[in-house]
Amino acid sequence: MIKKLIPVLLALVGIGGGIGAGVVLKPAPAEVVETQPFGTGKMAIKGHDTADDHGDEVAIDTLEYIKLNNQFVVPIVHQKTVTAMVVMSLSVEVSPDAADAVYTREPKLRDGFLQVLFDHANMGGFDGEFTSASNMDVLRMALRDVAKRIVGEAVNSVLITEIARQDV
Repeated sequence: MIKKLIPVLLALVGIGGGIGAGVVLKPAPAEVVETQPFGTGKMAIKGHDTADDHGDEVAIDTLEYIKLNNQFVVPIVHQKTVTAMVVMSLSVEVSPDAADAVYTREPKLRDGFLQVLFDHANMGGFDGEFTSASNMDVLRMALRDVAKRIVGEAVNSVLITEIARQDV
């Protein structure tokens, strides 16, 4: 009878010891306090050491990121034949008060972005190492220029959040 109880007792002691160690060694959670609504200003992190030794808060400036609803599909054409397709997702980084301007002008913004993407494809921008830093910077700058022309100076940049090329 005791031979059957020893494994059960050892299992219970092991489980109890594991739970006790987990409770004792659990780290204290960091306390985050938002000073403005999410994505529209500054956030303070309580109890975080700062470089200026003032103690409690570190302010982080943020902008709003507006993700455009649908992906952009760009055909790559060589000798009048579609040889590949590039699929991209874009987001627009704007000042907090300009989100509505992006939403109301989204059809015109998508049209402008597609024109830039088609021009980039026709110049060979999606051939070879199309994700090189210099190539992506040229594309981002062209997209940002179009976004500033359509939405206004509230646009900070255009982010390429996803990009994929599929050869046909």
